[in-house]
Amino acid sequence: MVGLRGVGKTVLLEQARRDAEASGVHTVKIEAKEDRSLPAVLLPELRKALLRLSDVERAKGLAVTALRAIASLVGAFKMQYEDVTVALDYEPKAGLADSADLEDALRDLLLASAAAASAAGTSLVVFVDELQYVNSTELAALIASLHAVNQAQQPLLLVGAGLPSLRANAGKAKSYAERLFDFPTVDRLSPADAASALVNPARDEGVDYDADAIGAIVEETEGYPFFLQVWGTECWNSAALSPITLEDVRRARKTAIADLDASFIKVRFDRMTPSEKQYLRAMAELGPGPHRSGDIAELLDMAVTSVAPRRNKLIAKGMIWSPSHGDTAFTVPLFDGFMKRIMPGDRWKSGV
Repeated sequence: MVGLRGVGKTVLLEQARRDAEASGVHTVKIEAKEDRSLPAVLLPELRKALLRLSDVERAKGLAVTALRAIASLVGAFKMQYEDVTVALDYEPKAGLADSADLEDALRDLLLASAAAASAAGTSLVVFVDELQYVNSTELAALIASLHAVNQAQQPLLLVGAGLPSLRANAGKAKSYAERLFDFPTVDRLSPADAASALVNPARDEGVDYDADAIGAIVEETEGYPFFLQVWGTECWNSAALSPITLEDVRRARKTAIADLDASFIKVRFDRMTPSEKQYLRAMAELGPGPHRSGDIAELLDMAVTSVAPRRNKLIAKGMIWSPSHGDTAFTVPLFDGFMKRIMPGDRWKSGV
């Protein structure tokens, strides 16, 4: 699943995982990190799944083989991936997942894990959130390994979620990625669905909304699910009686925006360097976007090549993405309004 922040990808991913577990499937749940390697987040959780599979008598031998593959991979890459901390239950197995090439080692590990799941009469599904943070080398290894599992018709799948850049990242890592995976887009809700998201939960509690109140909230949030949640909460708190009115919405506006700024947006803004903040503010000056990279550079009175490193760092941090060559867009909905609120006036142009 690909989409901007705040559209519900993580919620959908977790619901899919619960549904899989309820059907008897074994799952692995991880969140990719900007500052951690894929092996560091994957191996500890995969180990837990393999230990569970080893409790199934007919799968025990193959599960142990996969656990030995983890030990082999850790041994082969202990210098390269110093952030890996995982308990090793068995000795490495020579010739299994001990290649110095991550693609080969990860392929051996996933094939062994899939074989254990197959022997147990089940499937193994790896759920990965924030998949855009997996670097290109590790993403290529992951895709190649899953391709090998697919060719072997083994029951191991990946379900992921990430920013819109994930589709292009996967295609660059391995050209066949777009044929191997589906990339459904999770987007803002339609006006009718956004209204239902507000009205139905409130109605279940015996509270209604005026039509004008619904229209105002949908307009303010542009249908983004997390924004709807926050506005719904603040309007509920603002209203004394049912129905919730336009006046209740107006009273809740300041609190709703402050809540979104503090809890959803500012935590990301605070991770930026001053020069990165200036770049984001220049984007906001141009509007919601997307914007041509040249237009942003022109507003900063700099050459495109000079600001390219800032742009690249912001893409790596998941703050912006490139919908098409030369274009730049925010990954956080309504971020342009936040930037204008937190960096008002023109002082940002001088880097202040």
